[in-house]
Amino acid sequence: MYLFADGFILNADMIEKLINKDKIKTSMVLAAVRLAPVAKSPDESLGDLFSEVQKEHIYDDGKTFADLVPRLSNKQIKQEYLLAKQDPHFDLREFISRHFYKLDTDKASETFATNPNLTVSEHISALWTHLERRNRLDRGSLISLPYTYVVPGGRFNEQFYWDSYFIMLGLAVEGKWEIIEGMIKNFVYMLNRFGFIPTANRTYFLSRSQPPFLSHMIRLLADHKGQSTLVEYLPYLIKEYNFWMKGSWKLAKQEHRAFARLVQMDNGLLMNRYYDNKMAPRPESLDEDTSTAKSADSRDAERLFLHLRAGAESGWDFSSRWFTDPHDIKTIHTADIIPIDLNSLLYQLETTIADAYRVIKQPLLVRKFKKLADKRMQAIQNYCWDEETGFFTDYNFHHKRSTGRLSLAGVYPMYAKIATNEQAARVAIMIEDSFLKDGGLVTTLTNSLQQWDAPNGWAPLHWIAIQGLRNYGYDELADKIKQAWITTNLKVYRSQHRLVEKYNVVQTHSLGTGGEYPLQDGFGWTNGVLVALLSED
Repeated sequence: MYLFADGFILNADMIEKLINKDKIKTSMVLAAVRLAPVAKSPDESLGDLFSEVQKEHIYDDGKTFADLVPRLSNKQIKQEYLLAKQDPHFDLREFISRHFYKLDTDKASETFATNPNLTVSEHISALWTHLERRNRLDRGSLISLPYTYVVPGGRFNEQFYWDSYFIMLGLAVEGKWEIIEGMIKNFVYMLNRFGFIPTANRTYFLSRSQPPFLSHMIRLLADHKGQSTLVEYLPYLIKEYNFWMKGSWKLAKQEHRAFARLVQMDNGLLMNRYYDNKMAPRPESLDEDTSTAKSADSRDAERLFLHLRAGAESGWDFSSRWFTDPHDIKTIHTADIIPIDLNSLLYQLETTIADAYRVIKQPLLVRKFKKLADKRMQAIQNYCWDEETGFFTDYNFHHKRSTGRLSLAGVYPMYAKIATNEQAARVAIMIEDSFLKDGGLVTTLTNSLQQWDAPNGWAPLHWIAIQGLRNYGYDELADKIKQAWITTNLKVYRSQHRLVEKYNVVQTHSLGTGGEYPLQDGFGWTNGVLVALLSED
């Protein structure tokens, strides 16, 4: 039996009703929630072997080894490794190939055959099937999920958290509601199993989440099925909220009044930050993080790792938004920052919970969460509005001032309908004058060679900006952005017959650059946003 905030009790029968009507699959889910131990991250279970493989660059992408499946238990493999490496002729590459294999789930191993005669919408429709995965057994670092899901593509063969909302936008256009609801139920499953929604269903992601878009997914489904959907998923919205608000009773005794993802501001209001529960290199980027720490002589390595991990939780990994020196990742300090996007999303989570209570006629609880949302709105106005620039910015609560970094995160308060009309007018001017390029919106105004900076544009941020501008009546500017973004996507599709993770919006024929890994094809949220925008015409 599971007890949620405000007296909600979820027992096994309720889980059975909410998660799965198929008794066999449901029993697997319930067993996993109650009984299955969570496997260790491969860096923990393999120890020195994992570190050595990553340091020796056995694979070009560190995520490759983190995703391999062991043929024996990790304990056995580690014991064999300790003996085998004493041989002067020991071959690490051969050892790995003999003891691990790549998991081929459904169509993951198939090469997608592009048909140049297809329209972009037809191409995306075919891609959805190619990007579907089903995995009901924990294998290696991959965590089982009860329902079919859609992955972003390329190196990303998991159900990622915030990616999924933008993927769902495209699935909804094609009426794929069964998959959408299955993906939401997968998140419900992870909430029950882990107490939060991790970045994706990998063991090495179990210390961090991602931007909380669960309420948006449920609202999307509710628009299709009816407002009772809000009630059906209310316990999970509350569980998600409790994860982000955990630790309020500890704040008074903490440095800077911050604990985990929660921060108490000078005026007593609560705001949130991105965080991670570990202070170690990310397993999938172990070599990159270790190298960054080695070159940052003046910084404590564990604190640096925390800030890198918190940046990864933000989804903006990485951006000058998180740096003291906008061109130097060694100055990253993500966990010192109150992010404008995160707090706008949590405002929307609070209002969604209030709306769910309104459906079941619980006025006291409606008032409670409406009051929490109003307080967050007040905090965002107090700390994240920069009057000098006329834009919403992140806030450094250590230094008690704006970070001064202008980014597309500044449109989230318009997306969440937090901005005043006067603020919206100034944000719209800044968007048109500074962010809008021939190919769409640049992510920031800084070219740092990081992927979440100029000259790159990203599908989810275009969706947020377009919807935010529409909320305040700036339809002409929204349509201008929409057409620029669609044109960029179509130019690349027509010349290369593919859709990619990010685009160079300054040079509209160019692909996105920067980051820790090569540009990825697929691509889930690009597909979803593009189809959703095209469907409006």
